[in-house]
Amino acid sequence: MAVPHASGNFGDLLDPRVKKLFYQELKELPDYVGTLYSIESSSNPYEISSEVGELDDFTEFTGSVSYGSQNQGYDVRATHVEFSKGIQVERKLFDDDQHGIINKKPQGLATSYQRTRQKHAARLFNNAFSVDTMFYSHTEGVALCSDSHTTTSGASTASGFDNLTTASLTAVALSAARIQASGFRDDMGNRYMSMMNELWIPIDLFEQAQEIIKSSGKVDSANNNVNVHKDQFTIMPTENGWNYMTDTNNWFLMDSRLRKRFCVWYDRVPLEFAQAEELDTLIAKWRAYCRYSNKYQNWRFCLGAQVS
Repeated sequence: MAVPHASGNFGDLLDPRVKKLFYQELKELPDYVGTLYSIESSSNPYEISSEVGELDDFTEFTGSVSYGSQNQGYDVRATHVEFSKGIQVERKLFDDDQHGIINKKPQGLATSYQRTRQKHAARLFNNAFSVDTMFYSHTEGVALCSDSHTTTSGASTASGFDNLTTASLTAVALSAARIQASGFRDDMGNRYMSMMNELWIPIDLFEQAQEIIKSSGKVDSANNNVNVHKDQFTIMPTENGWNYMTDTNNWFLMDSRLRKRFCVWYDRVPLEFAQAEELDTLIAKWRAYCRYSNKYQNWRFCLGAQVS
């Protein structure tokens, strides 16, 4: 039997319960945005950042310090995008004690919010081989993973500016990718100080990845050779991979230190949750709203495999 209430504003009576269920569900859902990106706040409609080039080598001191100059690199503009979703509860559901139905609404809203964020975070991988402009524009004008990266300094890009491979994930391919990444060059053409220590995979590559980096002996060999990949990489964002990476064959090597430096998620307006009731329709409404963007600044944290 419904509990009598003096106020006709049943939305106010439901509000604490709805908010509690929403935030409880949100807390229990996996969230890897902060794993992949450094999260920052913003008070602007967009954020513009410029890459600063590297310095050349130290020179021998002969009585006077040699002062180097650094080139201005490419600009990245991250534009914050608004997102929202709402739920509504009719008065009669409240009066009839239909709490099972009511409870599922805020839980579903929390799931919708978190799923949307994960999809947008995973665009870094799912759009890595094309120019993605949903959240940012990059003046270099090529994909994150490309064999045609350029530089503003005029240095030769004949070698060390390719972070793309097309090989399927195997022990041999992982070795080749690690060597390729170790040859990255900075904007001056000097060797870049990157160390690939993460393997980001879709869940479909879980078995291959585990065998390659967890086996004691060399994979697919009866000679009992040492597995040089053992414990050299961490499978990310969990040991099972990530189900929001949509291509079942593509994989990525990353430098965790550089990834956190170059990949940024801006929470312009963190998640808001608000309630109102329509007087004429007797419908209580709750809406969630947020505004955010993300970007990468420099491609050298990553090597991607686009497997056909």
